[in-house]
Amino acid sequence: MRWDALQEVCIITTDDGPYGDDVFWVLLGEPGGCAVSSIAEGSRELVTRLQELAGFDNEVVIRAMGSTSNAKFVCWKRSS
Repeated sequence: MRWDALQEVCIITTDDGPYGDDVFWVLLGEPGGCAVSSIAEGSRELVTRLQELAGFDNEVVIRAMGSTSNAKFVCWKRSS
């Protein structure tokens, strides 16, 4: 996905933890999107880059990391 095509960043959590991967970064844009496991190689670098997006909400990230249920947390949306 190209950075200029990115429209939304969210975190999907599941109830699979603590023994299974339960946090996924979802990048949505044109024409589609992708999901990245929080334990994937390079995920820390991805998060660092995402946090550089103007208006990225780290408070949402904190709430998502504390979630133990199936949920979606929107961290960033491109301004219209």
